[in-house]
Amino acid sequence: MSIIALEQSIAAPADTVFRSVTEIERFPEIQPDVVSVEFVGEKRGGIGTRFIETRRHGNKEMKTDLEVTEWVENERTRMVTDSHGTVWDTLFEVMPDGDKTTLRITMDARPHKLLPKIMSPFMQGFFRKGIASYLDLLRDHCEEQARSAPV
Repeated sequence: MSIIALEQSIAAPADTVFRSVTEIERFPEIQPDVVSVEFVGEKRGGIGTRFIETRRHGNKEMKTDLEVTEWVENERTRMVTDSHGTVWDTLFEVMPDGDKTTLRITMDARPHKLLPKIMSPFMQGFFRKGIASYLDLLRDHCEEQARSAPV
């Protein structure tokens, strides 16, 4: 599968945007499909943090074990999982842009089993739509946080 990269301009400071993509325990507040997150181990942030995300897909729930493999405060973080025959490597980049912030999500899905290798070209549009929807949710959440922040 080729890499999918999408960006969103957000009317919020970079630190607000970074917190929104890295405060794992708050994922269910931002994305309604995330039912819960459960940490694996003591770490709650930064490189080496592992967690299990339970996400609703239609009327089913799916658990995914993710790990934070890169973390540069207020700049970027990377989360990786090997799920359903594919390694999902997702990079979140936070770039200040005047009084706004650009958030870029780059997802690299590398299938290593036969069925995902066959299906991945057909699923790219579905994944692109999902990332775009997530960016919209993040934008709305971050802009609300910025509006309600004390001055």
